[in-house]
Amino acid sequence: MVESTHTRSTPAAGGAARDGGAERSQIKIVVPDDHSMVSLLGSRDESLHAIERAIGADIDIHVRGNEITVTGPETETDLVSRLFTEMLELLKGGTQLTPDAVERSLAMLRGESGARPAEVLTLDVLSSRGRTIRPKTLNQRHYVDAIDKHTIVFGIGPAGTGKTYLAMAKAVRALQDKKVNRIILTRPAVEAGERLGFLPGTLYEKIDPYLRPLYDALHDMVDPDSIPRLMAAGTIEVAPLAYMRGRTLNDSFIILDEAQNTSPEQMKMFLTRLGFGSKVVVTGDVTQVDLPNGQLSGLRVVQDILDGVEDIHFSRLDSRDVVRHRLVTDIVDAYNRYDEQRMPQIKPGGGGAGKRRRR
Repeated sequence: MVESTHTRSTPAAGGAARDGGAERSQIKIVVPDDHSMVSLLGSRDESLHAIERAIGADIDIHVRGNEITVTGPETETDLVSRLFTEMLELLKGGTQLTPDAVERSLAMLRGESGARPAEVLTLDVLSSRGRTIRPKTLNQRHYVDAIDKHTIVFGIGPAGTGKTYLAMAKAVRALQDKKVNRIILTRPAVEAGERLGFLPGTLYEKIDPYLRPLYDALHDMVDPDSIPRLMAAGTIEVAPLAYMRGRTLNDSFIILDEAQNTSPEQMKMFLTRLGFGSKVVVTGDVTQVDLPNGQLSGLRVVQDILDGVEDIHFSRLDSRDVVRHRLVTDIVDAYNRYDEQRMPQIKPGGGGAGKRRRR
């Protein structure tokens, strides 16, 4: 635990400009000796600098030995004290305190959900090949929990929010725990604005580029040497969506990726493959539809059709859940603003987009 002492003072009339006249507080945080200050504050104080950038100029943070003194408006000093408590709990749970993890922890503490970073960021989804896969945001934690609780889960959100990666980790974990007998990974073979049909090679070689992202995630989580054996035995199957027609999939963990590129008919076909003892996760980004002009996206339509159906859950992620380079968040937000400005000019169903449904 972080030991802290508080002193508070009301600013003089001439010194109120800096924080708007708010009562100022000073908190002294004593970090227990069994914790490394380098692990807490980061190499070259990277985590400390991340806190200072996120909190703003109203807060002064001074470190001397294992003592951290925080001075500023009372609400902000209390927030920083809670943040250091959570950071130490994260270290105990084996989470590496990167500047990104610190910023996400601070965002959670500022939110209205009451979620504790130490509870959200320390959930082990899968430990494999010397590293542990965990959710990195509150929405990701809700998404992972939904997969545990529901038979069919839709993970809808922009690129980089971990939709497919976390679903893959849950699938591998379910296979390891013998909750399912096989993993089936599928996605529609739709070009993203390019024409690949005339590429040379066999049918397998032609469809391989569409399925490669699934293979890449799989190689992160399973010993690469064992993947050919598991695929030869049918324990892991990676196939285009068209190969699902006419099948009943029992005791399986089934992931449909890039589902925004399914037609409504394909989505219905896929969902009705569900057999006994199986779990389905459907992932997609409704802002990146690559279907031919005028064709509706099955992922958009299914939200209206299955809304409220028991044991089916829709998890929605947004730019705050992007776990790639911070510029990806800015790019997603910029495109969202651009789309919102153009919405009155777009007819429903035009350009394969269909009518956007705000939730």
